[in-house]
Amino acid sequence: MMNLTLKQLRYFEAMARHGHFGRAADACAISQPAMSVQIRELEETLGTDLFERSARQVRLTSFGEEFAQRVRDILRSVDELADLARASRNRLVGRLRIGVIPTIAPYLLPTIIGNLARMHEGLDIHVRETLTQKLIQELADGRLDTAIVALPISEPSLTEVALFAEDFVLVRPGEDEGKPVPNREMLREMRLLLLEEGHCFREQALSFCNLHSARPRELLDGSSLSTLVQMVSAGIGVTLIPEMAVPVETRSATVSVARFNSPQPSRTVGMVWRKASPLAEQLLQISEVVRQSADALRKQHTSIAPSGMALT
Repeated sequence: MMNLTLKQLRYFEAMARHGHFGRAADACAISQPAMSVQIRELEETLGTDLFERSARQVRLTSFGEEFAQRVRDILRSVDELADLARASRNRLVGRLRIGVIPTIAPYLLPTIIGNLARMHEGLDIHVRETLTQKLIQELADGRLDTAIVALPISEPSLTEVALFAEDFVLVRPGEDEGKPVPNREMLREMRLLLLEEGHCFREQALSFCNLHSARPRELLDGSSLSTLVQMVSAGIGVTLIPEMAVPVETRSATVSVARFNSPQPSRTVGMVWRKASPLAEQLLQISEVVRQSADALRKQHTSIAPSGMALT
């Protein structure tokens, strides 16, 4: 009988995920030599190599790839046992791992975390901000409990709960204030600044402008909404941002902000989690906190007129 430990399996999973001894060791809060020893002991127990090692990279062997999938299933099941125990207490305590996409996290997270901490004492919140694709994969692997994303995700293994709808607004240089708001056909003729590929917000903006089917235009990419707004302030082009980002991103930029005429571009924001999660009932409670946080933030923003901006 092989004597495999959960510690070894978690170290192996981190190594398989990062493909680098140093980064895997950092993720597990151990030293790199200790990580190497644990992986080598695991390989000796199994009687075969899990990784191909070279001077430049470490990659899984064919057996290692198959082993990695089984290990992820085991670790997910172990985590769900812990979740089952937490769920039996009928209140939210312990670790909660929340993923959030970058076009939501800076604007909504502070309010959500504050409300959760106030309403659920003893909740240890861990936040992961990254792109939708990565969040969904980490949910599937059991590394996250839930994620706040733009819907739909349309993944059969996940529960989706729609929370609120949000409009996109047009950001133009300050001197454009008061000018007629361009329609989507006119936008296709302008220099449009967008988030780099991989962001779902980029795809939503392209879809509104119908640029997927139009002939190629001059598009400029940015890594964040803040970068896009500052580029607009410098007179480089125009951009679209979600309404929740307006107070934060326009406060230090000389830009004008305008609403589009109907139909306005928008997105639906919601929460997703694994259908098999024992925490489903608790996560539904959290989704209501997120909804209420977004409503409160929206009311707060509509009562304040940020300087250097015009909503038309």
